[in-house]
Amino acid sequence: MESSPIDSSSNASSGLSSSTSSPPHSDRDHRQITLTVTQLEQLKVEEKVSEIYRILSGAPAHTQTLMLELWRDKHIEFLTRGLNQLGPTYRVLDANRPWLCYWIIHSMALLRESLDIEVENNAVDFLSRCKDINGGYGGGPGQLPHLATTYAAVNTLVTLGSNSALLSINREALREFLLRMKDFCGAFRMHHTGEMDVRACYTAISVASLLNILDFEITKGVGDYILRCQTYEGGIAGEPGSEAHGGYTFCGLATMILINEVHRLDLTSLIDWVAFRQGLEFGFQGRTNKLVDGCYSFWQGGSLFLIQRLLSIAENQIKSLPMSIEQEQLSMEGNVDSAAFTVPKPDGSQRQIHYFENKDAGKGSATGLDFIRTTNGGPLFHSIALQQYILLCSQVLEGGFKDKPGKVRDHYHSCYCLSGLSVSQYSFSKSADSPPPPNAVLGPYSNLLEPVHPLYNLVLDKYYKAHEFFSVMS
Repeated sequence: MESSPIDSSSNASSGLSSSTSSPPHSDRDHRQITLTVTQLEQLKVEEKVSEIYRILSGAPAHTQTLMLELWRDKHIEFLTRGLNQLGPTYRVLDANRPWLCYWIIHSMALLRESLDIEVENNAVDFLSRCKDINGGYGGGPGQLPHLATTYAAVNTLVTLGSNSALLSINREALREFLLRMKDFCGAFRMHHTGEMDVRACYTAISVASLLNILDFEITKGVGDYILRCQTYEGGIAGEPGSEAHGGYTFCGLATMILINEVHRLDLTSLIDWVAFRQGLEFGFQGRTNKLVDGCYSFWQGGSLFLIQRLLSIAENQIKSLPMSIEQEQLSMEGNVDSAAFTVPKPDGSQRQIHYFENKDAGKGSATGLDFIRTTNGGPLFHSIALQQYILLCSQVLEGGFKDKPGKVRDHYHSCYCLSGLSVSQYSFSKSADSPPPPNAVLGPYSNLLEPVHPLYNLVLDKYYKAHEFFSVMS
């Protein structure tokens, strides 16, 4: 989920120098301050963003309104063109074709743009050809099934929303695929013998929750793994011992909500870490001391949007004295029982794995529905300022969105900038279904997008239909 790396062509050796007075006979007449590549890039970004904001502040009111307008028609044109035909430069994304479907189709749904029936049928047919006979979806027809592209494919089919799209999902085979990807430690692997991380846990749990196949067999041990990934800073890393990251923090937090174990996270330090990732440009950075990036408008903004509904848990954590692991386990109001299972070791001996049985496991579908009915607190980030960054610094007037000034547009950033714009607009709403007040939407009120379900990043109406469709299936 990381954006493009910093341009290595920057001159890391250049810096700012200043002369200082030295004692007599000193062999140092001045000191040289050398900036890192990231610091130099940060200064460039700050300069570009400051110039954009200076133009806005000095413009007449009518011009400001035009500058803050969401260029809906241009975005739809860019997205439609991408859905029909992509150029040769997209060959590097051959193993991500379900993602391209999701990024584009979800973006169009946010913009309230419906698809032609022929395009919709073609999308269902293509994703069906990406489906593995033994469950899961690959990056393209005939490719290895992978949890990330499975998540993208399922979200795309739910966004399409037709009966043919939803019926094309083989729930039984997909459940078997999820179980094959599950490691004995409780976490998931992205594909057969692939990497194991928080992203894999989220995509597996999100899919299982959406399709109403979430049960204890799928959820056992997942919470323990994610707890090991929460860092000293408060954010969540991709795997134990790594650095906290915005995309993984969203994935870990959403997963813990879906499996009813979010109270086990240190929410107070998580709030601090995410909130301080909103920089002076008003957008979010993905990691400490990194550059702002438009895609984190959703990954970080979405995490804070989720936490708005968890403030009572965070407040209780603040009031509580620190507890040992054993005390925490006993405090979970009878919803957790200790259990264990045995796995063979390479030397022929056996290893006992302890885990905790969540008696509410298997209610993930209901959790997703109940969560958006929870009373909404006020936003934990500057939502208007974030909208300003998205509209002025990430929006491309010819259509689409980009990482930051100086970068180029793409479908990934278009999807997550629009998703971030939506959660920003609805951050003051009293409920998931209620429209935000006019002063919560920057620019003309016509900028208002469709609301998203923050746990799955699906347009809310599309989620409701899928929930109803799969709830009747056992």
